[in-house]
Amino acid sequence: MEPSRLPELDPHPGYTLALPDHPRPIVVLGAGGIVRDAHLPAYAKAGFDVASITDLRLERAEELAVQHGVPATYDDVAAAVAAAPADAVFDVALPPEAHVEVLEQLPDGAAVLLQKPLGNHLPDGVRTREVCRRKGLVAAVNTQLRFAPYVAAARELVAAGTIGELYDLEVRISVNTPWEMFPYVLDLDRLEINMHSVHYLDLVRSFLGDPTGVSAVTVRHPGKSHANSRSDIALHYGDRPVRVVVSTNHDHHFGERHEESFVKWEGTRGAVRAQLGLLLDYPRGGEDLLEVVTDDRLDEGWRPVPFEGSWFPDAFIGSMSVLQRHLEGSIPSLPTSVEDVFRTMAVVEAAYRSAAAGGEPPPYDA
Repeated sequence: MEPSRLPELDPHPGYTLALPDHPRPIVVLGAGGIVRDAHLPAYAKAGFDVASITDLRLERAEELAVQHGVPATYDDVAAAVAAAPADAVFDVALPPEAHVEVLEQLPDGAAVLLQKPLGNHLPDGVRTREVCRRKGLVAAVNTQLRFAPYVAAARELVAAGTIGELYDLEVRISVNTPWEMFPYVLDLDRLEINMHSVHYLDLVRSFLGDPTGVSAVTVRHPGKSHANSRSDIALHYGDRPVRVVVSTNHDHHFGERHEESFVKWEGTRGAVRAQLGLLLDYPRGGEDLLEVVTDDRLDEGWRPVPFEGSWFPDAFIGSMSVLQRHLEGSIPSLPTSVEDVFRTMAVVEAAYRSAAAGGEPPPYDA
């Protein structure tokens, strides 16, 4: 592939982190921890207007409404929809099993931001996509790692050719993840890839496009009852000489000395490394870092790259902004559409299928 045609050198304009010129009011459906910790703080920081919050547990919605000055709360989606401003964006911050039921209650043609994953299994995503198509929804998915400030800064460096042609993209996570903080995931038959590595697979796609193949191993911890918690996923890109590996271990409970949480881009003229501090000592988090090294300044070693903000809550501004910028016409297309992110879900499905296949048996008897 000619360097001028490499997708990472021509990123979508939606990844610039610009705010919409004409923000629309937001109707939040769901009042769980992600809304409390990320959505509402992000919208407050960006100056977005939140028209209402809805939750089956009304008291939970009311508590958040008081904290953030939201004027209305509901315990029923239909009531929230009936009272919504005509130009509202519906922020559906609910588990994937609730998507279809909620989407069916929205007005045809409505603007929607969904949580990922689009389902626990591929048919769930197919049903969600079908509803969005049938109702003509302008539907995006909250793939917020694409918009983390250090990712945005790294994307600019890569696109500028600072590190040359990208030939290696590695994500490595080795941390102690407290899954018990999210009780609903403990009974899932699929855990790590569709609830966590989906972030990184989606991030890779936002740089390199769709892989041509997927190889994976994913396993559970022998002493724990929940599903898979450690994975290695390799993505193939046809004849392109690029290695892409996502390696995760959520069972590393041996202290911070050897914890790891980073994304690293290596190219023919340099490299960029982002430390994802959020996952170190989660949920308190460690330090975010972004560093670059280039062949023409190797004697200086790794140099810090400035950026502002973090994954939580700042990246959630980007997820909402890119949808609203598309709605107002300031960017030509929606890079986080349900149609696009369904392809991330297809990569997740391929990883599980690859892991279930057990790999290529060695020819021991040759």
